[in-house]
Amino acid sequence: MLSVKSLPLQAKWLLLSLLAVVLDQCTKYVALNYLTYAQSVPVVPMLNWTLQYNFGAAFSFLADAGGWQRWFLTGLSAVATVVFAVWLLRLPQQLRLLPLALALVIGGAVGNLIDRVLYGYVVDFINVYYNANHFPVFNIADSAITLGAVLLIVDMLFYEPKRAKVG
Repeated sequence: MLSVKSLPLQAKWLLLSLLAVVLDQCTKYVALNYLTYAQSVPVVPMLNWTLQYNFGAAFSFLADAGGWQRWFLTGLSAVATVVFAVWLLRLPQQLRLLPLALALVIGGAVGNLIDRVLYGYVVDFINVYYNANHFPVFNIADSAITLGAVLLIVDMLFYEPKRAKVG
């Protein structure tokens, strides 16, 4: 019988990816069912819930491309997920930061991939602003991808050179 304890350490990182997907999809479900499109709901200063649909990529890049971008971005997300998952599963057991980063990127990519397949767009609802300046609306998956990317950069700049000297 397969249990979490019997999984290799690197496979356990995929549970973090799953947690990111579940949290992302649950919050998007709430946003879709309890928010009205484009109407902001104040939460705390500098944070609103604002339901938006993103038909493009980050910052609505390609949003007005005519529809082909849905399948292009879906395919790109699927390929990236597989590549990152294989990379994660092949990492040495002693690493911590790199698998954490990859797990977050995988979880975020899958969360947004689900939206593209189900709806044809990504559901966004977190609206951060300062005065009249609003950051593009985003979601939990975007947050996981961003944090994972930052951790990948930190690993690349500070930890990879040390591993290269040792190996």
